[in-house]
Amino acid sequence: VYLETYGCQMNVNDTEIAWAILQKNGYTRTKALGEADVILLVTCSVREKAEQAIWNRLQHLKALKARRQQAGSPLRIGILGCMAERLKEEILHREKLVDVVAGPDAYRDLPRLLAVAGSGQQAANVLLSLDETYADILPVQTSAGGTTAFVSIMRGCDNMCSYCIVPFTRGRERSRPIASILQEVRMLSDQGVKEVTLLGQNVNSFRDMSEVQFQSAAAPVLSRGFSTVYRAKPGGLRFAHLLDQVSRIDPEMRIRFTSPHPKDFPDEASVLQLIQERHNICKQLHLPAQSGSTRVLEAMRRGYTREAYLELVQHVRESIPGVSLSSDFIAGFCGETEEDHQQTVSLLREVRYNMGFLFAYSMRQKTRAYHRLQDDVPAGTKRRRLEELITVFREEAAKANEAMVGQSQLVLVEGPSKRSASELCGRNDGNTKVIFPDAQEEDAAGCQALPRAQPGDYVLVKITSASSQTLRGVLLCRTSLSHAAAC
Repeated sequence: VYLETYGCQMNVNDTEIAWAILQKNGYTRTKALGEADVILLVTCSVREKAEQAIWNRLQHLKALKARRQQAGSPLRIGILGCMAERLKEEILHREKLVDVVAGPDAYRDLPRLLAVAGSGQQAANVLLSLDETYADILPVQTSAGGTTAFVSIMRGCDNMCSYCIVPFTRGRERSRPIASILQEVRMLSDQGVKEVTLLGQNVNSFRDMSEVQFQSAAAPVLSRGFSTVYRAKPGGLRFAHLLDQVSRIDPEMRIRFTSPHPKDFPDEASVLQLIQERHNICKQLHLPAQSGSTRVLEAMRRGYTREAYLELVQHVRESIPGVSLSSDFIAGFCGETEEDHQQTVSLLREVRYNMGFLFAYSMRQKTRAYHRLQDDVPAGTKRRRLEELITVFREEAAKANEAMVGQSQLVLVEGPSKRSASELCGRNDGNTKVIFPDAQEEDAAGCQALPRAQPGDYVLVKITSASSQTLRGVLLCRTSLSHAAAC
């Protein structure tokens, strides 16, 4: 089997789950397309461009499949994930070369679907589940070097933002039992993984209902300026409890999480307190804003105003000194005026994010926006506004990064830099890329030369220059997460 992943980190994790299931059923994995009996594409539906990449890829695979058919060694092709869920009929009818279609909750069914496809029929399962979390399947890690890993803690989303396809492709929110998450993180720690990112569409609404004694807990209360489209959900062990337990497993393992929703932070003061207190929980938060205009935020059904979002940012910065912030923004949403756009520009300047993910709006079928709103911002205007947002974001991120010049940063080494074999690359606590020369260094006590830094090592790097996306520096010494925190 040959696996190809598109889109978000949830899809990377889905690839690992699908591979774990296939491996148990006698499949071996190849990195060479020509060796494959089965090609599986794990797909994304969040924007039209993501889906177009899959249609283009299928055109490339058409010739390969035809050649294999003539040679008498048939090739089976499968579409997995969000696009399979959204476009099952179109995929099966438009591209006869697709043999298997499996939605995000149907990976357990892959061996059966592939067996059906082996008999010459198309096979599909896109049933969404109210309880599937793959809790009993330990994903087979595929990340390079085994230094970092992603651990899925929940699936689906209940927020129903008007632009978003996720609730329709991934279903309702359901959380994995904490015990199974802790088992996976312990296993990764034993394998030498040094950084784990807890993954979910909305991690801070995590709610483990598997333990009867916690089912009567009160529902969290949202702060002023925040609301939801659904009733508050009582019961269960919450995200703060999970984060506390995960961070205790290995003091030398960094913990990150993504993606939270701003509305679920105000009542979770304990989450911010944990980040501030624990040396191995990264002082980095993803706070997706999407827009800086209250009017547009209301049309998006985000559940907060611009003012409430800025109050949250201030609260986060007061709670976690030196925190690194990242965000998502959509340019040209339905009905967005030039004034709305300028409010987003000013939000970018006011907050000064360290990292950003910015996109032009892409209308998706099934969403509330598709049924209730008009995609009335011209494509050229979307592109211009997106370029303006990117320019402003980069200016502000460069200023944020330049403030680190002269400082020592703790960096987890990931491997050689892509651009130069004589340099190493890693990430600091704020998740910013740091590049430094691959040279011998002293140990933390400054006594003797040690072997060169390897992937998985923590090193101190003195920052000498910065751009909007990268820090550069010189290696000071190798150290440990605990020692660096103590210093």
